[in-house]
Amino acid sequence: MKQRCKWCNPKNELYIDYHDNEWCQKNFDDKYLLEMLILESFQAGLSWECILNKRNSFKNAYDNFDIDKIINYDEEKINELLTNANIIRNKLKIKASINNAKIFKQITNEYKTFYNYLKTFTNDKTFYEIDNTRNDISDAISKDLKKRGMKFVGTTIIYSYLQAIGIIYSHDKECFMYKKVIIK
Repeated sequence: MKQRCKWCNPKNELYIDYHDNEWCQKNFDDKYLLEMLILESFQAGLSWECILNKRNSFKNAYDNFDIDKIINYDEEKINELLTNANIIRNKLKIKASINNAKIFKQITNEYKTFYNYLKTFTNDKTFYEIDNTRNDISDAISKDLKKRGMKFVGTTIIYSYLQAIGIIYSHDKECFMYKKVIIK
């Protein structure tokens, strides 16, 4: 049996698949970056496992994370999301997800891609850190996103987001995915 990060529930196949094939792996496609940002913002106050278990339901409810549809959600769609028992039915988070998608779109229009925006903070580097929940980069991105009007993007959420998309690589030393990095 493979040794995985301590947070990965070995009894949850979705979690194992996410850990082994997605978490900390570079994926800078804008659609994926939006999906992860929305999912991470819904995680606030909850476990990632809870969100991951509802991920397919979120994909269905959020039109497969099509940004052009999300930015046009109206009160009728908000009410539909609020009654969807398969996702997190938090009105503040639902409204924030729509607002955040609009700001995400503005950023992609300004920088051509959301990853280009993130690179202004990261210099296109991967960071190898274990057991942190924030760093100077997540602080700066969080501060800037809040200044632009995003909600549920505190430094801990942004740190988790950066791990999810592969900017921060954080597999435990005991994990079979761990990479020893020699810094010169």
